[in-house]
Amino acid sequence: MNLYAGSDDRRLTWKVFGVLVMGALVGVWAVIPYTFTLRGLPPALPIPFWLLLVIGTVQNLLLFAGVTALGLWLGGKVGLGAPVLRAWLAGDPEAPCRFRAFLPLAITTGVAVGVVILLLERVVFASLLPKALVTISAPPPWQGFLAAFYGGINEELLMRLGLMTLLAWAGAKITRRRRPGAGVFWTANVLAALLFGAGHLPTLAALAPLTTIVVVRTLLLNGIAGMLFGWLYWRRGLLAAMASHFSADIVLHVVGAMLGR
Repeated sequence: MNLYAGSDDRRLTWKVFGVLVMGALVGVWAVIPYTFTLRGLPPALPIPFWLLLVIGTVQNLLLFAGVTALGLWLGGKVGLGAPVLRAWLAGDPEAPCRFRAFLPLAITTGVAVGVVILLLERVVFASLLPKALVTISAPPPWQGFLAAFYGGINEELLMRLGLMTLLAWAGAKITRRRRPGAGVFWTANVLAALLFGAGHLPTLAALAPLTTIVVVRTLLLNGIAGMLFGWLYWRRGLLAAMASHFSADIVLHVVGAMLGR
């Protein structure tokens, strides 16, 4: 049966879509101070700064709206998506309990991911990275806190709801199964995690040379995090992955920034 066939289901799906896109808008705005501190303002702007922000906001909203729509549509076909958020918006009284039930696991996983990445950065990779990357000052903790909303909301919409769901759907088509098996889910998870790591390389390239160790370190650390977020997405839904990613970013960009000062 098509879960999205009835008019009530379609209205509910639009509600879920609207909430997620509004969350994406919050993330887009929240990461602006962090981004400009890290990269700096362009030396010369051909258009007013406010217009640049408006254009950037519209472009990002179109991207995340498209990804969210695709992920919700395909997610209903392969058993992925945002089931707890959907139930919550449908008025299910058990939805808040389900959210609270997985929250400790999600937060603990995210904090553990953040701590492991910080330790690996300082103990293993710090002495191997280019000096230009090591000496970069982290944005202040308050900006890191705001940036965590982008990581927890926008990156999970893009990489888990969008990409991982698409890969799982494609895997189901290739294996000719109505619902993907564990092998397909793990393949989709690993591929999405590696692409999640690769997505950080353009930002790093603007800050320092992309040496072999920089690429390996970026794929490894972000890949580990991405696979755990993907596992939570598969087993507990999108909100669990978002909560975990947000927690990890708090450790990395808030606690890490405090320790680095």
